[in-house]
Amino acid sequence: MDALNNLEPLLRVFWYLAIPISFIFIVQTVMTFIGADSGDGLDADFDGDLDGGHAPFQLFSFRNLINFLLGFSWTGISFYGLITNRAILILFSVVIGILFILIFFAIIKQIQKLAEDNSFKITTLLHRSGSVYLRIPEKRTGMGKIQVSINGSYKEVDAITNNEQIASGAAVKIIKIESNNLVLVEKI
Repeated sequence: MDALNNLEPLLRVFWYLAIPISFIFIVQTVMTFIGADSGDGLDADFDGDLDGGHAPFQLFSFRNLINFLLGFSWTGISFYGLITNRAILILFSVVIGILFILIFFAIIKQIQKLAEDNSFKITTLLHRSGSVYLRIPEKRTGMGKIQVSINGSYKEVDAITNNEQIASGAAVKIIKIESNNLVLVEKI
């Protein structure tokens, strides 16, 4: 600690910020990779959604504060000997700190592009073909079941028809979505 106390005040501030912030950043990174930072039920971040829209990330959060201070402090330490004007050094460090936040946002946005919504929506079945799993009685007198392939997996859905009975194994086309798990089909 004597080494830090002998430094100029501004450089000492940069070091006093850099050491604990770097440690916190490393802990956050490790927790992120092992999955310990999600699903804990705690939400202590301030929501910085100032435009009224629904942003995928928060502007004012502990993680963004850490990212800013990491860029700010290490830039100040790195350029302390090169930039002699202290106001310019602080301004440059602030800009780099903000750049760290923007880079974090860009990385998160790219990661979110990798997400895939595989939730089943019955409306995606309209005009698709499938096969009868359980026979479908004639003229809406009862329900049968059909199997439809969606994204490489089969989904079973209740089905009715306006025409004659459709036997098991027959090919059908979905012509209307009746309700959440019921479709109207016709024989192909």
